[in-house]
Amino acid sequence: MSRKLSQKEYEKTFSYRFSVWLKGDKDPYMDRVEMKPQILKEEPEEVKKQHHIDELKEKHRAYDLEHNLEIKRFGKLYVVFSVVFCLFLVGVLLLGVSDLPSFGEKDNPVNNEVAERYIENGMEETGAVNIVTGMILDYRAFDTLGESHVLFIATCTVLILLRKDKKKREDEEDDRLHEPKNDVILQTAARFLVPLIIIFGVYIILCGHLGPGGGFSGGAVIGAGLIMYLNAFGFEKTEKFFRASTYKWMSFGALACYSLAKTYSFYTGANHIKSVIPLGIPGNILSSGLILLLNICVGIVVSGTMYAFYCMFRKGDF
Repeated sequence: MSRKLSQKEYEKTFSYRFSVWLKGDKDPYMDRVEMKPQILKEEPEEVKKQHHIDELKEKHRAYDLEHNLEIKRFGKLYVVFSVVFCLFLVGVLLLGVSDLPSFGEKDNPVNNEVAERYIENGMEETGAVNIVTGMILDYRAFDTLGESHVLFIATCTVLILLRKDKKKREDEEDDRLHEPKNDVILQTAARFLVPLIIIFGVYIILCGHLGPGGGFSGGAVIGAGLIMYLNAFGFEKTEKFFRASTYKWMSFGALACYSLAKTYSFYTGANHIKSVIPLGIPGNILSSGLILLLNICVGIVVSGTMYAFYCMFRKGDF
């Protein structure tokens, strides 16, 4: 039968030393290695000066563009490669142009069944009197969805690149310091013109499926009206109804609505299922299926993007 070891006897065993080493409580080499404090030696001034001179010489030799053979060779190769690449690119483009059909021939790719389908059956299949709107927001609605997302991503990119940090915003001077303050002519004209401009932009959006116009052009008009109001009255008054959060939620809602609406159309079209959304009577305001809703979504994104770009390039923030 084994007997219980005392604490002193247990500390002399291998298992105790191993457990202590494993836990890291004690360094096994402590007090066994000769250690001396390092003594810093001061270099003489002459040696320091010589080191500094040698360092300058190395830098001058490395960055000497006039006498550096490697840089000279690279410059010559760069010029030769640029000329060869340009000639190759010109040759490829000329070769591609030489294979294009002659202008005006009836067999040209532009004169195919696609354009004929848009013109002859566009009103019947989309319900839109405006053939261009029917093509953009029905036949090619997936492309327009990508374009709307590109606008939103471009705004986010500009926001990341130009946005000011909090410290700079706290120390920022008055926004209208370098602008005409209380300009009676500008403000009076803005009070009269801005409502008309915005109403006209809304009209262009709502009637885009009936005649010239649509979400892109109507949104640009509304964005111009917001920019005019901002120039006349400044950020303090404009931000009472249009802030950065307003733009973000408007764009998010418009893009989400567009995506959900067209997802339904893509699903029904891909599976040859008849859509339950009526096309209406061509020429009526409530017609053309989803095109009116999609025009509104595109107009919201475009108008907000124009205003956001102007704000970001003007002062880096809303």
